[in-house]
Amino acid sequence: MSFNSINFAVFLPIVFLIYWSLAKNSIKFQNLLLLVSSYFFYAFWDWRFLFLLIFSTLLDFVSGIQIANTKSETSKKVWFWSSVIVNLSLLCVFKYYNFFTESFTQLLSSMGFHTNPWTLNVVLPIGISFYTFHGLSYVIDIYKKRINAETSFIDYSVFVSFFPLLVAGPIERATHLLPQIQNKRIFNYTKIIDGLRQILWGLFKKIVIADQCAEIANIVFNDFQNYSSLALISGAMFFSIQIYCDFSGYSDIALGTARLFGIELLKNFDFPYFSRDTAEFWRRWHISLSSWFKDYLYIPLGGSRVNNLVKVKNTFIIFFVSGLWHGANWTFIVWGLLNALYIMPSIIFQTNRKNLEIVAKGKLLPTLNEFFSMLVTFSLTVLAWIFFRSENIENAFYFISRIILNATFVQELDVNLDLISLILFFFILEWIGREEHFALAKIGLKWHKSIRYIFYFMIITSLFWFGGKDQQFIYFEF
Repeated sequence: MSFNSINFAVFLPIVFLIYWSLAKNSIKFQNLLLLVSSYFFYAFWDWRFLFLLIFSTLLDFVSGIQIANTKSETSKKVWFWSSVIVNLSLLCVFKYYNFFTESFTQLLSSMGFHTNPWTLNVVLPIGISFYTFHGLSYVIDIYKKRINAETSFIDYSVFVSFFPLLVAGPIERATHLLPQIQNKRIFNYTKIIDGLRQILWGLFKKIVIADQCAEIANIVFNDFQNYSSLALISGAMFFSIQIYCDFSGYSDIALGTARLFGIELLKNFDFPYFSRDTAEFWRRWHISLSSWFKDYLYIPLGGSRVNNLVKVKNTFIIFFVSGLWHGANWTFIVWGLLNALYIMPSIIFQTNRKNLEIVAKGKLLPTLNEFFSMLVTFSLTVLAWIFFRSENIENAFYFISRIILNATFVQELDVNLDLISLILFFFILEWIGREEHFALAKIGLKWHKSIRYIFYFMIITSLFWFGGKDQQFIYFEF
């Protein structure tokens, strides 16, 4: 079930009404309702993979209890590593087995050895990368004695499979989400209105901006051999806008939906295209994944306490794994390593925490230096997205080579001026609201009611005007 579907538009109000009417006086009933609703939400995609989700949840739940209650250090390690290995094995089989098998076969072929590899004809279970990381962080935190094991299977299951975050994050932590699940939630009209406003903005990002940009980006990337440099650059920029509005739009809908049920999820995007360097970009893009890798991989590798050479090595490891997490294709790995190269100067010269505050905080416009820094960072990001979007490495390099060598006119790219206007409108609102937890959080609150309602009506109208495509969110593939 997709957030931008009619099914979800029916599903959400029903669950909301039952939650705050029949279940409002019982936290156990609320959690049971959320769990049943989440499993129904997930089964709507493919009911067969629901059993995989339940198995993964049960594995980590039992492992957590055993790790916490077993006195023997050897037994603790057995339960811990069993959980980690089984979780990663499931992820590797469904997501990476064919990739590694085919890559190894190609390597052998290049050396003159020919084999007939056995590959799996399986569908990638939606959300497996996200709920696997939920479970891993939970088990690791128990093993490191950062948290206590959860004894309620229903509460833990809601933590893993809460439907707003189930298929594309954010990647939650038990320390943040479980206490909210365990404690009584109170109906808060202000938070619910704020949640609806964030849902509206997320739908606008997805339906009005991302889906329209996708049409142009697909045209260019599917036929890039026949376009000029300017058209190729435009196509890459449209994809950059598409992936940001698509994924951050999903996150806005997820956070807004969770707020309807009295739950606050981790912020996943913080206006990343206003970043002044790559280090700042990665503090603002897919925040829950970046912080997960920092806490569970980068810091255990030594973090910032090691010399520059080791920090460089660790940074490349993080971005290699990040690229691999996104998909079983060398394009994602190159995309990750390219970002590692971008961030190297700030790691070596220890300037990676230079830009911690939002750009031009409290000001209407950035300085020329800030504007130039944002422009350079965005340009580098667009270049990296070419690898992310391309079907293979060869296409990505050929795409870039044509940008450099094919400045002459080949084929005109037809871009609707209405879309350009919408994109400008979108970025203006993002800039105005960049100091808030989402762009529309404060915009219009001080306007006269009639003007504010007209503004919201225009956004809602645009959803119906541009809707109907029901395009899947990009990160459902990961």
